[in-house]
Amino acid sequence: MQGEIVLVTGGAGYIGSHTVVELFNAGYTPVIIDDFRNSQPWVIDRIAKITKVAPIFHAIDCQDQTAVFEMVKNYKNALGLIHFAADKAVGESVQKPVQYYQNNIGSLCTVLNALKEFGINNLVFSSSCTVYGETDTPVVTEQSPVKKATSPYGDTKITCEKLIQFNAEALQYFGATLLRYFNPIGAHPSGLIGELPQGVPNNLMPYITQTAKGIREKLTVFGDDYNTKDGTNIRDYIHVVDLAKAHVKALQYLDDSAEKKCSIFNLGTGKGTSVLELIIAFENINQLKLNYEIGPRRIGDVAQIYANAEKAKEALDWACEFTLEDALKHSWNWEKGI
Repeated sequence: MQGEIVLVTGGAGYIGSHTVVELFNAGYTPVIIDDFRNSQPWVIDRIAKITKVAPIFHAIDCQDQTAVFEMVKNYKNALGLIHFAADKAVGESVQKPVQYYQNNIGSLCTVLNALKEFGINNLVFSSSCTVYGETDTPVVTEQSPVKKATSPYGDTKITCEKLIQFNAEALQYFGATLLRYFNPIGAHPSGLIGELPQGVPNNLMPYITQTAKGIREKLTVFGDDYNTKDGTNIRDYIHVVDLAKAHVKALQYLDDSAEKKCSIFNLGTGKGTSVLELIIAFENINQLKLNYEIGPRRIGDVAQIYANAEKAKEALDWACEFTLEDALKHSWNWEKGI
């Protein structure tokens, strides 16, 4: 039902901020909860500029149960909560495993306790294709086995998914959608919001744009000896606005479902693109040259993975609208304007 309140943890972050915009576009009233550890407070102003509405926000660490409870009790009638708040980089998680387990799992526990306490029954969870680990085949469906994690980050997502599934079994009135993202890239077409890494980027796309801008001296491609068409990793790169719209669809799906349950959806384009293909496409579309070199493999990376997203298309009535070229153009426009 349009006009209803939707709580969004991590709502000032990369995917969260774009989802807040799409919630506004769909007629909802999003409420942002964020401690700005992976974002900046001025993102709130940018969202307002795009939507022409000043969003409600609360500067809260989702691990702080007292603060979360005090806030959520003011929104007992919320339609649901979309949970983004988490640390998210594979490489960083290998270096900082305790931080990842403490924040990612701890914040989810706090959120689930608050939802139960105040009778909010719909949860959309930000998960990841990393739960599939080293896959048996490059393309995965929701029925593909969840493998042993190749990184602490991946293991936190597996654990969080299990926790939500057990919670849904324990509470008959509680429903959830687990959205397994592939590789979000791009930025809002307005150029006002986009990926904003703190310090050295851990994800490929912002490292590409920062190298193009001269912030970074060069880009390192982590390995060219994988069993792929050009030896570099293959990923499924999805435009962040398409991903954001899927969250709105997932919330509507929960609201429309007569029987509360836990559902899983892959979110991707269904097409694999190698790291070198992405670099070359970025250079061609934006008419520039990147300074890059080939380095050793990075611990935790899988060779190739991309989505079969047919289930999301059918159940959520969702499909990607933006192309890879759109995403690369929008990423560069965003970087130039920061």
